[in-house]
Amino acid sequence: MPSTVVVGGFFGDEGKGKIIAYLALNDKPSIAVRGGVGPNAGHTFTIDGRAYKVRMLPSAVAYKGCRLMIGAGVLIDPDVLLNEIREFDAFNRVVIDPQVGIIEQRHKEMDKVGEHSKVIGTTGSGSGPANSDRASRILRLAKDIDALRSLIGDVPALVNDALDRGANVLIEGTQGTFLSLYHGTYPFVTSKDVTASAICSDVGIGPKRVDDVLVVFKAYVTRVGSGILEGELDREEAKKRGWLEVATVTGRERRAAPFNMKLAKRAVMLNSATQIAVTKLDVLFPECKHVRVYEQLSSDARRFIEQIEDELRVDVTLIGTGEEVYDMIDRRSDRD
Repeated sequence: MPSTVVVGGFFGDEGKGKIIAYLALNDKPSIAVRGGVGPNAGHTFTIDGRAYKVRMLPSAVAYKGCRLMIGAGVLIDPDVLLNEIREFDAFNRVVIDPQVGIIEQRHKEMDKVGEHSKVIGTTGSGSGPANSDRASRILRLAKDIDALRSLIGDVPALVNDALDRGANVLIEGTQGTFLSLYHGTYPFVTSKDVTASAICSDVGIGPKRVDDVLVVFKAYVTRVGSGILEGELDREEAKKRGWLEVATVTGRERRAAPFNMKLAKRAVMLNSATQIAVTKLDVLFPECKHVRVYEQLSSDARRFIEQIEDELRVDVTLIGTGEEVYDMIDRRSDRD
């Protein structure tokens, strides 16, 4: 049962979209299923110079041969979802669980005007208020929405049946470990747990059904909104280093800091990581841009990767070296 769960190791923005798109195109899974929160998370991947952004569909939409599913634990904004399905011409590939929660306009309005939302720096997507309604058991579900009826299916049954048949299943998480409601920098967190265990629960598979947990780290740390960021650089220094980024969903600038080994160790522990991906190595080491063979990395870049492996005691199997999906060093065969 070859199943892989992909989760973020820091505060989101780690480059999960690129990693998932690469895994989909390279490994050709039968199913890609999304857990996590909702449209407050944006994933980006680039193919042939064109950047694609998704907030609802799995980033595996890049591979047209797999079915795209959304697990019961996820919130959806029907307008965002249907627009993405049209953009990628994916109507015949999408299945959403009937228990998926629905974000309504009132949730978005509450998210934008609430004082607490402003303090903690939410995205304004309505995800927090919708999950609050879900906890109160008053949230509408996908099965209640006529426009979604043709997309409804039993996601846990479909995913577990695929695993029973030995099919390849890719499970996509959102946000990052330290935005977890339970394990993150509370109260500056998202509205639910987003570690690997929670992502499995979101899509309806048990822990014994997981083969690999791939935790994604960026070569430096960024976060959007409020909350502690150890070692944070000022804006000018972040810009000088090329670490000044803009968030996919909100367009807000991301705060930046150097790679945090202490946080990385805790993320490995909390997620039971079996593999690590490191993205944007080329930003840290510009001489490594577009390199796709590990031995061709500079000695400084290799030392950086080896330090991560030595301290975290987990193999770095995927290394991103550029914007393109295939700007990737894939070392998974080294583990065989």
